[in-house]
Amino acid sequence: MPSPTQRALAAVPERYRPFLVKHRKLVKFLVVGGTCFVLTMLINFALKMSVLESKPVMALTIATVITTVVSYVLNRQWSFRAAGRKREAAGFFVVSALAVGVNDLPLVASRYVFDFREPDVSHFSQEVADFFSGMIIGTLLAMAFRFWAMNRFVFTQLSDRVTQGQDQEPGREPERV
Repeated sequence: MPSPTQRALAAVPERYRPFLVKHRKLVKFLVVGGTCFVLTMLINFALKMSVLESKPVMALTIATVITTVVSYVLNRQWSFRAAGRKREAAGFFVVSALAVGVNDLPLVASRYVFDFREPDVSHFSQEVADFFSGMIIGTLLAMAFRFWAMNRFVFTQLSDRVTQGQDQEPGREPERV
């Protein structure tokens, strides 16, 4: 029975498959990130429209923290698949805490440095600025930081195995792509 990755690759035009296989860790990371981005956007929107209407940075921070847990599970089990270590979880959450700050910085700048908030701008302009600064720019910056930091400091055991030509966990069949 083909794996989900194999089924997804079968749907991709053949000329793109070698690129996707070569960069499969990045592709998986981006799929997890896209899933968490949508979840963050939904949670952030729900919080901003209800209990945290006047606190957009807090709403984004809470949404990002919640989806960080989801991201850990998905990245751990699928994107990086490194052998388990206690240090790994701690490292993931340290990197993720720093990434939450990176994610919040553009929104903080938009709201409190450039004053893209009511009454200086319309409510619509404020929401558009919040979305682009927090959800788009902040997420892109945090994603780049997370990918670099996860490879560099957290999921290092997998990186070591890949450089030694052993891209699989002990006792687990290699992924066929």
